[in-house]
Amino acid sequence: MLKRKIEQQLIDWKKTKSHNPLIIKGCRQCGKTFSVLDFANKNYENVVYLNFFENPAYSAVFDGSLNIDDIVMYLTALLGNKATFVPYNTCLILDEIQECPKARAALKFFKTDGRYDVICTGSLLGVSGYKEQPVSIPVGYETIITMFPLDFEEFLWANGIANGIIEELKSSMRSVSKVPEVLHNRINELLLQYVVVGGMPAVVNEFIGTKMINRVQQMQRDIINGYRDDMIKYASTGDKARIRECFDSIPKQLGKENKKFQYSIIKKKGTTSMYAGSLQWIEDAGIISRCYNLSITELPLEGNAIENVFKVYMTDIGLFISMLEEETAYDILNGSLLGYKGAIFENLVADFLTKSGKKLYYFHKESGLEVDFVTRLSGKCVLLECKATSGNTKSTKTILKHPEKYHVYHAIKLGNYNVGLANGILTLPLYMGFLIHNSLELA
Repeated sequence: MLKRKIEQQLIDWKKTKSHNPLIIKGCRQCGKTFSVLDFANKNYENVVYLNFFENPAYSAVFDGSLNIDDIVMYLTALLGNKATFVPYNTCLILDEIQECPKARAALKFFKTDGRYDVICTGSLLGVSGYKEQPVSIPVGYETIITMFPLDFEEFLWANGIANGIIEELKSSMRSVSKVPEVLHNRINELLLQYVVVGGMPAVVNEFIGTKMINRVQQMQRDIINGYRDDMIKYASTGDKARIRECFDSIPKQLGKENKKFQYSIIKKKGTTSMYAGSLQWIEDAGIISRCYNLSITELPLEGNAIENVFKVYMTDIGLFISMLEEETAYDILNGSLLGYKGAIFENLVADFLTKSGKKLYYFHKESGLEVDFVTRLSGKCVLLECKATSGNTKSTKTILKHPEKYHVYHAIKLGNYNVGLANGILTLPLYMGFLIHNSLELA
């Protein structure tokens, strides 16, 4: 069974006094239902499970009174011995809650009643055109957690890498000392596998069990096709084709030298007015992450983001690779991440940052200055470059030389090398990208 970080978040939620009903949202097939059921069965004597997608008839329970005693009465009548409600020792799981907006409205009443814990999952919560929205979203009466596919650390756990080994990597990073070569090579090997496999739980399990990349790729293509089907089934009628076109343009967008997202790449003469809503739909579904250009390298980053200038990355690196030529996986497993004009490097770092819960930013000026990512670390604005060994960091060096203008004193370079320090820039192996936000502190 895959170990997931969401487990600790669920434990912390349960320990919190007077906790709200919990909503776990995320892209389809990232492991929400499995994690919630596993947690509930380990921590409650009674678990009541409703899946509104598989059983639309369950929605009728919430059509009338939202009094908790009435809901319990109807559920026990509907489910029989599958539903036992014992106050303060029962967890009600509402799976695919986006299918029943009235159930979400009922969360306020579960909170004020307080006798039963409620955990909800949702894949398409709030996306345009999907079902009706709740009559009243219970603001202040629900806690929302975003769940992602497995990140690289979870992938390492799945491949038998113990926490002690990860602590050794953290120690090398903090002390700016080289990782022992045998460990460095092993983690690099696992990184290349992660780039191809990604973090969708079913895909990871298939890879660990069989090591058959052709099966991995077929499962990834099935997931991608499932996303495309969702776009046709659930989007507003006028948006269906445009959402698909928008989604299918992502490899082309990232394959350009200038990776800024351009609507004209989707279709000749494509415009913001034609496709902005379509792109938002894909983002709301958790499939992509936007990376915004900054007007200046200064905190707060969100306040300095240019709203209409951005790049788009796939949330999961493995799904991105599955959208490229089939031979790309072979090249990666043989050590090459240089394809698509650096897009694989960049999408991997975007994967690291997004799954750490960070928003994405970069810096580009018409003068030629460009930095792959800019992030906040230890309360400071930090430049983050992802380059091969010989990668050019001219822009980063220029910015560091002029702190009076750019307000930046720190930079990190990720690439195919070991830990070191060169020209004031901290150089780290690419695989350490997942540790930056959780384990690195800057003076």
